[in-house]
Formats: sequence, C-alpha cells, structure tokens
Amino acid sequence: MLNSVLETIRHDWQVDEIVALLQLPFNDLVYKAQSVHRRFFDPNKVQVSTLLSIKTGACPEDCKYCPQSSRYDTELEKEKLMQVERVLTEAKNAKAQGATRFCMGAAWRSPHDRDLPHLIAMVKGVKELGLESCMTLGMLTANQANQLADAGLDYYNHNLDTSPEFYTDIITTRTYQDRIDTLSHVRNAGMKICSGGIVGMGESLRDRAGLLAQLANLPEHPESVPVNMLVKVQGTPLSEQPDLDKFDFIRTLAVARIIMPASHIRLSAGREQMSEEMQSLAFLVGANSIFYGEKLLTTPNPEASKDMKLFAKLGIQAEERSIEKHPDDSSVQQVDGSSTPLYYSAAN
Repeated sequence: MLNSVLETIRHDWQVDEIVALLQLPFNDLVYKAQSVHRRFFDPNKVQVSTLLSIKTGACPEDCKYCPQSSRYDTELEKEKLMQVERVLTEAKNAKAQGATRFCMGAAWRSPHDRDLPHLIAMVKGVKELGLESCMTLGMLTANQANQLADAGLDYYNHNLDTSPEFYTDIITTRTYQDRIDTLSHVRNAGMKICSGGIVGMGESLRDRAGLLAQLANLPEHPESVPVNMLVKVQGTPLSEQPDLDKFDFIRTLAVARIIMPASHIRLSAGREQMSEEMQSLAFLVGANSIFYGEKLLTTPNPEASKDMKLFAKLGIQAEERSIEKHPDDSSVQQVDGSSTPLYYSAAN
C-alpha cells in the first residue's frame, strides 16, 4: 500500500495540468479532492495551531498585503521582541485551549544573530510544554536554520506568496529565489516546512496554478500548506482589491489537496470573513489544519469557542497526533511509535 501511495506523490506538476484541475466542474473537483483526502487522513480530524506575534510591525519589506510593513500607514502599534516568559505564558494558554502546535511570528526581514538566544529559549520552553513548535522570522541563513533546528524547532513557516510571474507585482524587496533558498536551508537543517501563499491579490487563475506548482514541485512537499485569503487592511496598497470569488478560493484548497495529498492544508488568514458554510466546504475539500485564537499576527481570526462550536456541528475533532515522517520519505512513523501509516479509505 505504501508503494502505491508514494507513487501518488508527484513533484513534476505542470502549470497547465493544475489549471485544468482548477477548471473542473465543481462537483467533480470536490469529489476528487475528498477521495484523495480520505486516502491520507481521517476526514473528521483537523490539526489546531495557535499563532502569536512575538515582534510586531516596523518590517522593512514592501509586501503590498502586509500591515506590518514600515512603508505603509496602517496605524499598527509597533512592539519589540517579547520577553521569553510572556511567550511561554501564551503557549500555556494555547495548550489549555486545545492547540497542539504553537507558532511564533516576528516581523523581520531576517532575524539578527543577537536575537537567536532569545528565540532558542522560546523554542525550548514551548517544547517543554509538550507542544510542537513553529516560527516565522523572515529569511534565514543556513547557520541560523541549524541553530533553530538544534534547539528543537519543529516547523518553519516561509510562504512563497504567489507565482514567480506575479511576485514582483506584490514584493520587490526580496526575490523569489530568496524565499526558495530559505526553504532549502530549513529543510537541510532537518526541520519541517510550512509554506503556502495568498490568493485574492489580483493574481490570475494561472498565477494560482503557478504558486501551487512551485509548492508541489519542491524536492519534498511542505508538511503544512497554508492557503490564505487576502485580508484587506486600510493603508496597504491592496486595501481596495476586489473580493476573490469564494468558489475560486475553495477550488484552490481542493487542488492543493489533490497535488499535495500527504500535506496538511491549512485554512488560514481570511477565516474571519468566511461563513460557517464556506468553512465547512473548505474542510470537505481537504483543508485539515487551522489557526485559532483571536488574531493571526495582526488581523482578526474567529475565536476559539466559535471554532469548537463549528467542529461540534460537523463532527470534527482536533487532531491529537501528527506524522513523524513525511510520506515523501521511504517510511512513515507516527509519533506514538507505531508503524501503521495514517491513511484512510473511502469507507472510513
């Protein structure tokens, strides 16, 4: 069974193939995505993470969607790097509310080496609480990635944002290759990758396909793929961007599930604007990870209690275990030490 599963995981997707998937009749696309999802995951389990901004604002980058850029007047209150003790208090609260992974984000182009001891202390403290750890700190050097990995950091988030062709319409202060290089440093250091993008920034359907192709054709698929819907913040260049059609967003999630079948697909930024029905459809097509809590860095997010109420309506439970080795590897090992792959057939 494992060999057939590994054959399903491809790294040679063509943009035209992905465009064709995005253009399937909607019912066919939903069926295909749900069928793939059930081969690799329990369809009624969703991984739950909490995200904390540990350093807010004053970022020198010019990402047109981001309220944390120092180039835009968004009335965001800037904050210095949090003290370790405060971060660990927030991590304890997240665990008490049911989170299994604690993610820490800092608005930097890249971290300064002087900040590494503080970041390492945060990682070690989060791990001691029994939580998975994740950070997003901007670009990393190979040495910085190795230090964070040695501290026990499980995941590193670094999004590609969009297709290479549309990228310079959104960001000019770092290149697409800069982002690919950081992902390479993270993977070489032995950490898992969280990488996705943002839709609704004015990109074409082909750009959305191009982003998905870049992610799916990495040497190993990201273990976590956040799909963000643009949150329009007053003061940013994209604040007046027309809304993305909701079905186009669901289609993007569905195709991400199909072409990266063993990855967790995260329903990420933009959930505050989504109805329960839209979120339910997202879970149906294979989204199986969320951030919960009041904020995603600096933008609103549904409250944890609302998420749990929706889970109860849908019969969904928070995922308690994660896969230790990614199915791109030659073997699959669950964190409890069992060797049974976490795959499900359509009968489950």
